[in-house]
Amino acid sequence: MKKFTLYTWFLFIFLSIVGVFLFITPMNTEDGLKVPIALLANAVSDLTASFIHWFAFIIFIIAATGSVIIKFVPQNREHTIWDSLFRVNWFWTIMRILAVIFAAMYLFQAGPESFISDYTAGLLITPDGGLVTMMFSLFLFAGLLLPLLTDFGLLEFFGSMMVKIMRPLFKIPGRSAIDCLASWVGDGTIGVLLTARQYEDGNYTAREAATIATTFSVVSITFCFVVLETVNLNNYFLQFYGTVIVVGLILAFIMPRIYPLRQKADTNFDGSVANEKREDIPEGYNAISFGLHNALTKAESNQNLGKVIASGFKNVLEMWFAITPVIMAFGTIALVLAEYTSVFKILGMPFEPILAVLQIPFADEAAQTMIVGFADMLLPSILGAGIESDLTRFFIATVSVTQLIYMSEVGGLILGTKLPIKIWDLFIIFLIRTLISIPIIALVAHIIF
Repeated sequence: MKKFTLYTWFLFIFLSIVGVFLFITPMNTEDGLKVPIALLANAVSDLTASFIHWFAFIIFIIAATGSVIIKFVPQNREHTIWDSLFRVNWFWTIMRILAVIFAAMYLFQAGPESFISDYTAGLLITPDGGLVTMMFSLFLFAGLLLPLLTDFGLLEFFGSMMVKIMRPLFKIPGRSAIDCLASWVGDGTIGVLLTARQYEDGNYTAREAATIATTFSVVSITFCFVVLETVNLNNYFLQFYGTVIVVGLILAFIMPRIYPLRQKADTNFDGSVANEKREDIPEGYNAISFGLHNALTKAESNQNLGKVIASGFKNVLEMWFAITPVIMAFGTIALVLAEYTSVFKILGMPFEPILAVLQIPFADEAAQTMIVGFADMLLPSILGAGIESDLTRFFIATVSVTQLIYMSEVGGLILGTKLPIKIWDLFIIFLIRTLISIPIIALVAHIIF
């Protein structure tokens, strides 16, 4: 194996350990288990609570205005940071404009009640725990610190060892094990950001990136506690989370093998065809030595820390300008439909006979919660909290978490990145996950209760 300098070894070992600590190591706090990067984001959110919503509003305005202006500016051969931040098609430009409109309506309390309610736009941009405002803090640290996981060899080291597990079971690269772990232990948003970065860097194909983002971006353990508390079943956490893990793994095995993920192209971000032998271990190496060689080679290529930090700041700006307006626009529309129309109730009606056959008590009320989770993951538990059946409330809460895709966070986040997934794909994946989850969770619920 090639000899590497002590500095290269230091970059790989020390910075990778710091990355694992920040993104993957759960810590006990007063609010439950959280990873350190979430604690940092919460601390900044608390410090900026008095003005973060206005900062978000200004970012939305700049993003929308810049996107409109750049439409009339010819694109140069050299791709600039202005192109990265503002050069998007008209659809995404309109989404950015809608983000400005929805945020303005809530902040100035002007417009229809459905759009200025604390349960729609307010749920996203309120300074006290609003999702979008929280994202600004999370993206600040994620953009700056994600290179600790991606740029210094950690993924390369584990990739060669995990390929014999991840590839045959889930049809994704071995290196994705870190993405998946970051989602399950930390938060789904972290996993999506990590996956998007790996896709743009050419480490995942379109199919692999779409699979990882829509299959393993599970909510944090802490949020699972919130879900259970909402349905008043705190004493059933082990049964609940155990069911989530089992169903999640079953879905992770099935989803890559069926439409729409199976139809995604096995091509890289730049359109090139992926090398089928890119994970093969060369002669003279074993899984560990090859992983170590790849890791140190990666660390060696990123010895200019100033360049890495500059790239991190660019990532932060791209997340702020590209992703947060999309979450604001799609999230508001989805929440308005959920709270003020019968759209999701009507869509949920076909589930009533299915739940009745599975002998779920209060099947008519439970059926209404099956689709509303596409708007926001907590809504099913809120709507089902008053149902007088522990079995049904357990069923609703567990299904809502295994559905995974919801537009007020993970769904909007995916659409805001360059991942090859459209909103129709997200709804189909959500629907299929729901249909597969229902009978398995119903069986477990009957066993427990």
